[in-house]
Amino acid sequence: FLNSADAAPKKNDFYDRNLALFEEELDIRPKVSSLLSRLVSYTNITQGAKEHEEEESAEASRRKTPKSPNMGTLMGVYLPCLQNIFGVILFLRLTWIVGMAGIMQSLLIVLMCCSCTMLTAISMSAIATNGVVPAGGAYFMISRSLGPEFGGAVGLCFYLGTTFASAMYILGAIEIFLKYLVPQAAIFHATDTLGSDSAMLNNMRVYGSICLSLMAVVVFVGVKYVNKLASLFLACVIISIVSIYAGAFKSLTHPPEFPICMLGNRTLVRDGFDVCAKTVIKGNVTVPSQLSESFCLPGNMSSAHCDDYFNQNNVTEIQSIPGLGSGIIRENMWSDYQRKGEILEKAGLQSTDAHGAMENFGMYVSADIATSFTLLVGIFFPSATGIMAGSNRSGDLRDAQKSIPVGTILAITTTSLVYFSSVVLFGSCIEGVVLRDKFGDAVRKNLVVGTLSWPSPWVIVIGSFFSTVGAGLQSLTGAPRLLQAIYTLLMTNLSLSLILNFWFQVFGHGKTNGEPTWALLLTGLIAELGILIASLDMVAPILSMFFLMCYLFVNLACAVQTLLRTPNWRPRFKYYHWALSFLGMSMCLALMFISSWYYALVAMVIAGMIYKYIEYQGAEKEWGDGIRGLSLSAARYALLRLEVGPPHTKNWRPQLLVLLKLDEDLHVKYPRLLTFASQLKAGKGLTIVGSVVQGNFLDSYGEMQAAEQAIKNMMEIERVKGFCQIVVASKVREGIVHLIQSCGLGGMKHNTVMMGWPYGWRQSEDPRAWKTFINTVRCTTAAHLALMVPKNVSFYPSNHERFTDGNIDVWWIVHDGGMLMLLPFLLKLHKVWKKCQMRIFTVAQMDDNSIQMKKDLAMFLYQLRIEAEVEVVEMHDSDISAYTYERTLMMEQRSQMLRQMRLSSAERQREVLHTVYLHPSLIDRHSLVRMGSLYSDEEEEVVEAPPEKVQMTWTREKCEAERRNRNNAPENFRELMSLKPDQSNVRRMHTAVKLNEVIVNRSHDARLVLLNMPGPPRNTDGDENYMEFLEVLTEGLERVLLVRGGGREVITIYS
Repeated sequence: FLNSADAAPKKNDFYDRNLALFEEELDIRPKVSSLLSRLVSYTNITQGAKEHEEEESAEASRRKTPKSPNMGTLMGVYLPCLQNIFGVILFLRLTWIVGMAGIMQSLLIVLMCCSCTMLTAISMSAIATNGVVPAGGAYFMISRSLGPEFGGAVGLCFYLGTTFASAMYILGAIEIFLKYLVPQAAIFHATDTLGSDSAMLNNMRVYGSICLSLMAVVVFVGVKYVNKLASLFLACVIISIVSIYAGAFKSLTHPPEFPICMLGNRTLVRDGFDVCAKTVIKGNVTVPSQLSESFCLPGNMSSAHCDDYFNQNNVTEIQSIPGLGSGIIRENMWSDYQRKGEILEKAGLQSTDAHGAMENFGMYVSADIATSFTLLVGIFFPSATGIMAGSNRSGDLRDAQKSIPVGTILAITTTSLVYFSSVVLFGSCIEGVVLRDKFGDAVRKNLVVGTLSWPSPWVIVIGSFFSTVGAGLQSLTGAPRLLQAIYTLLMTNLSLSLILNFWFQVFGHGKTNGEPTWALLLTGLIAELGILIASLDMVAPILSMFFLMCYLFVNLACAVQTLLRTPNWRPRFKYYHWALSFLGMSMCLALMFISSWYYALVAMVIAGMIYKYIEYQGAEKEWGDGIRGLSLSAARYALLRLEVGPPHTKNWRPQLLVLLKLDEDLHVKYPRLLTFASQLKAGKGLTIVGSVVQGNFLDSYGEMQAAEQAIKNMMEIERVKGFCQIVVASKVREGIVHLIQSCGLGGMKHNTVMMGWPYGWRQSEDPRAWKTFINTVRCTTAAHLALMVPKNVSFYPSNHERFTDGNIDVWWIVHDGGMLMLLPFLLKLHKVWKKCQMRIFTVAQMDDNSIQMKKDLAMFLYQLRIEAEVEVVEMHDSDISAYTYERTLMMEQRSQMLRQMRLSSAERQREVLHTVYLHPSLIDRHSLVRMGSLYSDEEEEVVEAPPEKVQMTWTREKCEAERRNRNNAPENFRELMSLKPDQSNVRRMHTAVKLNEVIVNRSHDARLVLLNMPGPPRNTDGDENYMEFLEVLTEGLERVLLVRGGGREVITIYS
């Protein structure tokens, strides 16, 4: 059945003959082979800066074919993780932590930190193996799992943590340089013993700033130099660790000779004297030693002129490293926390208490800061970070989904074993006072861990210096690229403000080859803040907070995805569980507050501010994150709970369905309806904004989408939080009925309809507008829904206006369930109406006791806890005025005149056929339909077009006779003038006129008047009169809200 001639013009290479059934959809639904070819050719973006290194060379930049990833688990994940985890804390602070906390508490600190990172690695492995992880690492994983708000907040926290890590590594390198390598390079020197700390901090600031500048230049010149040196830095780390183990096992038989000098039980600084004794023998003569000269006045060595503590205590010399088999482990098992300035003492040595001179305080080794368990946790935790180095290199891996879990968990296991064994070895080999000596003052200014190493302390000093410099370079290289990745993903998915957009434009872009130059500058400035702190012990808890925040959300992401069981959650790594993720999340949170509760609060505030800002800006597209899935599950659960039964009166709040009218350009005709709806939403209820597009759904789908977007834009401008629902229907009346019936879901359905007043209905010959209005009133009544009709809505205040005075008047004519009392209360919660006073008027008839009514109404409002002024208006029976009679007569004459002006359905069809007969060449099928429906009422069907060949049965004589029959207008006019009004209409008009007089008299200056809306007549013949009654009732009032209850109580006096 397929003609080859017809198929010839088609592209045979694209339209497969075997897929002819689907050929019309192949442009939007590609063939499976095309999809697979695109997936195979996909190249991942890497964060390892490999592409930047290649682009720096001209040859590599000319190559177009990307290099296939070829790294395995060892080189791609395991070794980079080792290099990032091992760092400055291991060499500079672990011995001090063991000395202060003891072996048991040190093992507990290591266990807590390593368990936290291991649990995080398990969660991270599950997320990383659930798809491809491009640039951004942790940021990408969290943003795709928890949404852009969490991703942006945690990504920037991770960036700040990486930036402060570079500052910490630089401070560690400068500490090694000034304390152990070249102490003579110090620029600032202490003038007394108390000023040594401030001089050291100033030296750290100067040299740290210089080192940071040099590193930034190295990173700016080329990342390839950093990558080339990475292997050297890793080798330094491994050699240093091996030398520690070698020295520890060598101390079993040959402990190194590093004696320390003790005065009583106090530890002395060993760089101010040569011999650890009070006297020395020179040429068979006993003379005071340099130590004695330090404690005694010059020129007189008698005991009367020496320090009291020096006189009463002996000088002894002990080994700083007794060795692995010495049993020193028993003394180092428990903690010995120090206060700031407290002198380090050995418990087993004999000592006599005496007050020493303050001038000699610098001769003793003392604690530079107060220590506690929580402080040591915050200082140690950075040595457990760096576990995401493998996931950040996923683009360089041959099999990322296999290498990342294996390499990361193996690296954490290796480093944890090293930390556990190092704690035990340090406590088993080194004297306790030496362990507590942070800077090695007791061992001639040597690095404490260096005294244990073999073959020389310089192995550790040089190795740790190069490893800290390398780690600083790696952090300074990775942080700008992390910021660049955040910029790329945020800018493509969020509509940021001008300021943040400019900020990201500046600091997210870089050189033409992709180097983030401005981001490097920003990273250097932030790192400089850490350098100015100048204390390694104060910078470490700061970056601990940021890393813990990141790890917390990695665990949360895995837990959320696991519990939600989203169809896309299919990680290749199977050894995870939501309970482990929650345990890891709890440990991260606990460690944050254990380390420093105020730093934890600051980090949470920063993350919260970033989260709220990104949430305020809003994502432009769906990210498929777990938080949305969590919201869907929570919404489903809540909807099922709401389905149990109708809400209690105490929980009733207006759930609005706002019916909007659009003009020909699909613009909202009365946007103040949305403004008023937003002002009513202090009730925190549901808001659905609905509209009807007239036409056929297949033909009007694009128009429907445009209308929906226009309404959503207007809702955003007016700050209406809610949903938009557009219905396409052949008739507007039917579309409104569909909206009233079908909007909402389960228990979250509207209970109140708000719609505009049909302005200009008197001047229009087309009755569709006001008939649609009355039909909607009838439908809401039938559906037991409340109804609000704001009249003169264009005069309603905008959200930027403020009423500083005025009244909200409620005219309570009939009881409607309490809507008239509840609505002004909700309005007064909004800033526009907050200063307005509430007044309630009720009408008393001749047989009512107005005084008792006022008391009862005041008591009723008191029990409702609503503050309002109460007034009772007495309406006496009076004769029907001539004005009322005249208004009723005018109303009925107008109705009769319009009724006669409208053609009947048969006359309308004859008119169309007559026009076709006289001018057949000017009329086409579509014009015929339009002419037939020009005066059509929506209750009647539109005239269908006749067939192509119209069989005419008229003659010209018949047409002329029909035309003569229509020229009887004078007789009809005389009938109108002799018309007498209906008595029921006169009574209704009388009520409307009298009520209007009273309302205008009392409420002419009110900011808003709320009024019971009377129901439409049961007989549809009086619909037009009903509209006139409403006009008369509200005449002369600027802002009127007509309210009609839904048939149930909405307010109660009970708690």
